Formats: sequence, C-alpha cells, structure tokens
Amino acid sequence: MAQHRRRRTTALALGVPLILTAAGGLAYGVLPGSQPRASATTTAAPAWATATADGFASVNALGQNGTYGGRDGQIVTVKTLADLEKYATASEPYVIVVAATITMDPVGKEIKVQSDKTIVGAGTSGQIVGGGFFLGSGVHNVIIRNLTIRDAYQGVWNDKEHDFDAIQMDGAHHVWIDHNDLRHMADGLIDVRKDSTYVTVSWNKLSQDNKAFGIGWTENVVTDITIHHNWIRETEQRNPSTDNAAHAHLYNNFLEDVAGTDINSSYGNYSRGATRMVLENSYFQGFKNPVIKDSTASIVQKGNTFVGTSGRNESGGTAFDPKTYYAYTLDKTADVPALLKSGTGPLSSIGTTATASTKAAAATTLTVAKDGSGQYSTVQAAVNAVPANNPSRVVISVKPGTYRELVKVPSNKPHVTIQGSGGSRNDTVIVYNNASGTPKPDGSGTYGTGGSATVAVEADDFQARNLTISNDFDEASHQDIAGQAVALRTAADKVFLDGVIVSGDQDTLLVDTAAKEKLGRVYMTNSYVIGNVDFIFGRATAVIDKSVITLKKRWNGTSAGYVTAPSTAAGRKGILIANSTVNGDVSSASFYLGRPWHAGGDASLDPQTTVRNTSLSAAIKSTPWTDMSGFSWKDDRFAEYKNTGAGSGAASSNRPQLTDAQATGQEVADWLGDWTPSSS
Repeated sequence: MAQHRRRRTTALALGVPLILTAAGGLAYGVLPGSQPRASATTTAAPAWATATADGFASVNALGQNGTYGGRDGQIVTVKTLADLEKYATASEPYVIVVAATITMDPVGKEIKVQSDKTIVGAGTSGQIVGGGFFLGSGVHNVIIRNLTIRDAYQGVWNDKEHDFDAIQMDGAHHVWIDHNDLRHMADGLIDVRKDSTYVTVSWNKLSQDNKAFGIGWTENVVTDITIHHNWIRETEQRNPSTDNAAHAHLYNNFLEDVAGTDINSSYGNYSRGATRMVLENSYFQGFKNPVIKDSTASIVQKGNTFVGTSGRNESGGTAFDPKTYYAYTLDKTADVPALLKSGTGPLSSIGTTATASTKAAAATTLTVAKDGSGQYSTVQAAVNAVPANNPSRVVISVKPGTYRELVKVPSNKPHVTIQGSGGSRNDTVIVYNNASGTPKPDGSGTYGTGGSATVAVEADDFQARNLTISNDFDEASHQDIAGQAVALRTAADKVFLDGVIVSGDQDTLLVDTAAKEKLGRVYMTNSYVIGNVDFIFGRATAVIDKSVITLKKRWNGTSAGYVTAPSTAAGRKGILIANSTVNGDVSSASFYLGRPWHAGGDASLDPQTTVRNTSLSAAIKSTPWTDMSGFSWKDDRFAEYKNTGAGSGAASSNRPQLTDAQATGQEVADWLGDWTPSSS
C-alpha cells in the first residue's frame, strides 16, 4: 500500500499519482387579463431585479459599494411615457419594468434619471423610440438593461440641432448598461462624459449609427470604465473613442464593418489624450484603422484577432492590471463573433418573472457542436452566453463529439442543464488532463486538486445528463507531479446528475460545497463513477443511487484503492451509496469502501459514508473501512445495510451494519430533505 499525504484545504492534496484508462464502451440501463398603467409588487424580487454589475461598476468607491440599481425599492411596470418619467425621476429607488414600446415626445427627449434606479425591458418588449436617458452630475447606482433604444435620427448625421443620444451621462458614477439594443440615433448611442466613472457596458448591440460610443471630453483623467462583450457593427466612429480615461478595460468585444453597406468605419477602438487602455481578446472584422492611439495615450493589446482589417493597428505604452480592481474571465477570441451574435441585446429571460408552472416552458436551449452546426463550438462558450442570475432553466444541448476543454459554471448562473444529444452517454465527452501538480500556464503555481477539475459547477440547481465527463491525466508519464485529477467538481446545492459517466483515476468526483457552513446536495442516478483512489470525495451531502461504481487498477497495473473519502461537517449528511453496484476488473479484496478525510487536519469534522442495498463485488475487502492521516474511521460515521454480493459481509466490530430502525433514517429522502430532483 502506498503512503498517502494528508489533504490540505488550500490544494486538496491526496494520495500518490495514478493513471486514468479509457472508459469506452460502457452502457447501463435506460436513461431515465388587462394590466394597469403602472403596478407595484410586494412579492420577493426575481433574480434579474437584484442583479449587480461586474467590472468597474462593481468597485466600492465614492461612497457607493457596487452598482445594484433599484433593488431596494418597489418593482413597477410601465407602458406609458408619463409613468416611465414619473418613476425614473423619483427620488426613491425603483425597479422600473418597461413592458411596451414608448415613443418620446418631443423627439429627442432624454429622461433625467435619478439615482438608485433599475430600468429594464420586459423580455424583448421594452422599447424606447425617438429619445433616451440622461444621467446628470452626481447621479449614481443606475442600471439600464434589456431595452431597445432606437430611431431618433432626423436625416442628418452630426446635426447639432438634433444632438440626441440613447444614453448620456455627465458626471455620473456607478452605472451599468447591459444587454441593450441601441441603434439609429441622431448623435451618440452612448456618451460617457464629464468625468463619469465606475461604468460597465456589457452585452449590448450598438449599430446603424454615425457615433457609437464616446468617453471623456474633459482634461481630468478620472474615468474608470469596463467595456466587454459588446457587438458594435455598422457604425462609423467612436467605437469607442476614449479620451483621458484613467483606466479603460475593453475585452471580448466584436467590431464588425460589413462590406457594401452605407455606413463605413473610419476607426475602431481609439485611445486618446492620457488614456490608459487594456484591450483583450476582441475580434475586429472589416474595420479600417481598427486600433489607434494618440502619442500621449497607452494601449496594451492581448489576444485580439483582426480579419479583413486595414490601416492603423497600434499599441504601446504601459497600462494596468484589471484584476487588481475586479475579477473577470476571458472568452476565447475565436468564439467571440458567434457568442455575441446570439448573446447581445435584450433577452427574453430578463424583466419577466418565471413561476413554477411556467419554468419548463420558459427554458432556453443553446446548442453546441464542434463542426460549427450549433450556436457555439465549445461548451464553455455556451455557458458564458447564459445571462448572469438567469431566473429560469437554460439547457445547453451538446452534439456528439469529444470536447477537450475546461468548463466552469459560475455561481451566478443557476438553473443550467448540460446534456448530450447523442443516442448514448458515450457519444458526448468533455475531457481534459489537468492534475493537482500541473503547472498553470501563467507560472503562478499548480492547479491543486480542486482546480484540476475538467468540469467545475459552482451554480445551484445544475443538471447534467447523457454525457461523459472525464479527466485523462497520464500519470504514467508524469510521476514527477502530484496526480490527483478531478473530472467533475460540484460546489453548489441541488446538483442533479442523471445518466452520466464521470471517469478518472484518483479523486474523480469531488462533491464539495460553496463554503464549510453551506449545504450542498448532489443526487446522481443511472450513472457511472470510475476511479481508484478516493474517487468519490468531499464535504457535500451526496447520493449515488441506482448507479455503477467501477473500480480501476492503478497506473502501474496494481489493484488497491478507496471508493469514498467523505469530509462531512458535524451534523450534516455525508455520502450515501444506495441501490447500486460496485465492481470492476481488479483483484479480489483490494479496495476499501472508504476512509475519513479530515481536511486540513480539522478534528471537528465527522465524515460519513453509508453503503446500503448495494451489490459489492469480491474486490471489496472484508474490513471495508480504514484510517486516514491519523484519524480513525471508528471515530466517524461509516456503516452498511443489507448489501449483497461476494464483497458483502456480516456485522462485526470492523464492519458495522445499521439496524432496521437506524436504516429508516438513512434513506435517499433523508439526504435530500426538501429537494425532489426532477428533470427540467
């Protein structure tokens, strides 16, 4: 038996390096009336009404801790100009849902929005025609989302008598402009002027205009702005033009100039005056002078793509590291055009409230295909397209193929389903080969066990079905590094795994929680888990039901291992294996059912594994539990109940069995509590 190092909470280290072998060819069972002009609600606010900004708008500054709009006020629905203006200009906070097309009168009218407001379109029905919004000096904490603002153009570009913008701010701060369709206005689509700062502009479509987006126009160098995931097309100038910005962070934008149209680009991203700009993973297609700068300005370019562009493409000077201000994740540049064509502008899921009876009907489906026949070519690109704090189910349907990539579902994207669309769970495979000891590309150390996961789920109410999630780290070739290699890591509540294969060697399935004090429930059914050392482990409340647990030999061909390594908090349920089968092509009496993982040497933990009503092959030892890192399994909670097969055994001091009375409190329903998993 190899020696095993104690796990650490920072790296989740465990055991010795082992090899992953293929899991191909597996099959198992069958896959399972009129409305008033304005109305206020007092029920719990839906997720979109309490959404908060990312980027610079999320920074705590100027007495404002992030941007959350009117979440502390009433939700009101408006269908007339009078009601929109009434609530937008009020002194108290409001979430204002625009549920109709509202025409400005006179043309060019800009409603003077006051602080602490969220103005959001109801699905795709919220439209502002012939005018827009103005945010004056000192106005702060404003969100404008999911609207179409259009058609103030009066026939002449640059006509100062018709200087009409979609959204203009003069001296405002903490503003989030997100998922809007802004087009065909008389002047700018967005103007961020007169030292406005802590602004984030994300997931908007800006089009059919002379001036897309202007920033600055003072001598002061104070503006901090984040511009990400915007599709800017058929606009001549200011795409954007950024003048004297202290920090301008532009990433994952798509600038497109289509040949043969009436509007031709004169330049793309422009860093003016003393601006410091970081420009990352953006895609420029057909633009003249795609990136330009003044001699006094800075642009640091990273990972951008230029297709059919001409003229100036400049960089130089020093900028800043955006991650010192906020966290963010870059999408791959190659995915940007498809991602933004389908994901920018108003979404049907924002501004409407899903009820239990309508959630299934409201589900959105995104398709992934390696051959380009879907909306996205990678699973992560589809996850990225899910709107933050989405209120209802989003199904990511993945066509057959092998997707070698890392996938992360962040905590602000609940209700996501990833499912294979093939005839078998073997047809759709998500696989990668990071291990605990794999060096990170940026040189900042190694991944650690938790960070090695091929798929990481941090969002509640996640589902996966009809696919394989694998970690194929080659331990035989990498005996020099720590070989814990996670296939699937869950750190969320209400995770439903149905008809999947989770395949690895050491530490295959990490069932974690978002924090030690938080509940995290996982229910797996009709599935396979494959591995050899502690390959079902963690602190979550997890059920493996009606599934097959397949034992594997180690990288050197030997048979020895541990099925579970629970790290359960005291008073919580740990790991339950029920109504399942444990087998595999390994030697007899070579595997333990489990051992207690006291993560970080935490003696307060009370690890638990119960295995009941399950067929155990001869591979299971007659003394199926063992100690770990100085902690005795007998001091924790390990038990069996009515198991069968050659690996089962009678009750003894080394093989505790539940009584019938005890077993009634250790059913699947006891683990899941008030949650009944169901496909949706």
